[in-house]
Amino acid sequence: QVQLVESGGGLVQAGDSLRLSCATSGRTLNMHRMTWFRRAPGKEREFVATITWSDNYTYHTDSVRGRFTISADNAKNTVYLQMNGLKSEDTAVYYCAASRSIRIVTTPIQYDYWGQGTQVTVSS
Repeated sequence: QVQLVESGGGLVQAGDSLRLSCATSGRTLNMHRMTWFRRAPGKEREFVATITWSDNYTYHTDSVRGRFTISADNAKNTVYLQMNGLKSEDTAVYYCAASRSIRIVTTPIQYDYWGQGTQVTVSS
């Protein structure tokens, strides 16, 4: 089993910054990829950003590129999402997820483990 625990969400104003953390534990040896998804009210869960443990290669979706940055601390088994220039449309529950896939995968069904989520609310 793999455990993922997110933290760092909160209520902020437009333009502010937040850093989300995802602490991983358990049998993570085969989990090559970590990804942040989000689910806004009334919408489907959507891909935000992804990173591989082996080389920290990253990929961000267009709507957050230049504002959000995913990173990983391999020694701490923790993945982060630095969010700058937050907008009201970034309001959502943010989830981290783990996948065995080495290649980039962006759909939720391709992920094996999920955290419980952390709420981010951006007021305009």
